[in-house]
Amino acid sequence: MHDLLPFLPGSINNVLDSIPYFMPEFYLALLFILVLITDLLFGRESKKLCRIIACAGILLVVHKDYQQIELLLFTGQANGHFFFSEMLLLTRTAINFKLIVDVLAFILLLYFGWDDNLNAHPKGQSDLYSIVMGSVFGLHLMILAANLLSIYLSIEIVSIASYLMVAYQSENRFSTESGLKYVLFGAAASAIMLYGISLLYAFTGSLNLFSGNLVMGLTHINPVAVSFALILVFIGIGFKLSFVPVHFWVPDIYQGAPTPVTAWLSTLPKIAGFALLINFLRPFIYFSNWNAFDFRLFLEVISIITMIAGNFAAILQKNVKRMLAYSSIGHTGFALLAVVSFNTTGFSALTYYLAAYGIANICALALATYFSNVAGAVDMNGYRGLGLKYPAASVCFVIALVSLTGLPISAGFTGKLFVFSAVYAFYQQTHSLILMAMMITGALITVVSLFYYIKIPLNLFIKRADVPVNSTTKSTNILILALVLSILIILLGVFPDLLLKYF
Repeated sequence: MHDLLPFLPGSINNVLDSIPYFMPEFYLALLFILVLITDLLFGRESKKLCRIIACAGILLVVHKDYQQIELLLFTGQANGHFFFSEMLLLTRTAINFKLIVDVLAFILLLYFGWDDNLNAHPKGQSDLYSIVMGSVFGLHLMILAANLLSIYLSIEIVSIASYLMVAYQSENRFSTESGLKYVLFGAAASAIMLYGISLLYAFTGSLNLFSGNLVMGLTHINPVAVSFALILVFIGIGFKLSFVPVHFWVPDIYQGAPTPVTAWLSTLPKIAGFALLINFLRPFIYFSNWNAFDFRLFLEVISIITMIAGNFAAILQKNVKRMLAYSSIGHTGFALLAVVSFNTTGFSALTYYLAAYGIANICALALATYFSNVAGAVDMNGYRGLGLKYPAASVCFVIALVSLTGLPISAGFTGKLFVFSAVYAFYQQTHSLILMAMMITGALITVVSLFYYIKIPLNLFIKRADVPVNSTTKSTNILILALVLSILIILLGVFPDLLLKYF
């Protein structure tokens, strides 16, 4: 104990100096506690109050995120700043990812209260909002993580929150089964990742990615052993990103979870996962003597396989949520295109693409909730003849699907154009054949995605229902949300600088 006393003042100063860079996360922690206490004090009747506190708190966190841009510029640390003993790294790219996550989290918090299945839950939704706040806190840590220990802990925080959200409707057999599957698959992926981290620590005696002996030490280890350990770590990261071959959990969990939870899982952990992947790759990519494991080749192959597997599997689906689950796998593969370039242009294209994907995917799943509420439609056949009965919602659904496909004049098209431009600029420097193969695959897969996305407009407007649908439920709030998101999709497609200037 006495041996540690000389280091105590320095450790305290490090913590105090780190607090200004951790303010959004500090507010999220307070918000989690506040929502939890509100739920405990007011019980089942606290749903609306918890929701108001959560939404207002997220807006405050967005403001604090934006202030961090000024903090980096004011302190002359535009390239980034390590804090909490180099456990976390704040960069402009990380702030962009946090802003996207928090804005989408605000939209989803509004959406949670408008799903009939969640509203009918006997426990209410108060517990759900505290889980959501804990999940957002974990997502922030994922984005900032710069140490193998902080990477693992942040992933576990998000995973535990995700397990609770998927199985929230415990009286629903399908939801409970999905939650159990998710826990088992997630525990296996975490254990494999932890084993990989332990091997890296055994090889080098360090967990710090950016300093210490980790990267340098690995260059003196057998490349086969290093590659094995890194692949194990990638399994844990890939579980969050849902790329092949650790994607098998996605369809069942997305289909069994409440639809707002599916919207959450298919966007926010994926976006934070890409930020974590960038931080993990950065020290290896920029280390000139690194030759033990070819990260770019690995991700290029994974990207091509993921795009093909996700999109072709989606063609075979009849359930709307299951189809969107497989399509989200395909979108992961496409987003990896931007990661492979690993430069400022690629990161800017990636953040724009993920923001566009997040908005369109939430819009599509919100409309899946709308048609489930008003018409009980779950499968493609249930959408027959609803286009003329619910024209506004149907047009919004088409706009969201157009963006997910990547057709003009949507935000999805602009996002894909930026990604292709970044990858092509990198190809001109390297003339790599596999990069060209990735771009060709990405272009062809866009055409393939039309074959399953078009099924929904086809059933809405062309096919007729065998039995007329009599609606007894109104979901006006979801319709308004979908209209706003659809307008945003078009605006960002026509005027991309509205968003791109911040990246």
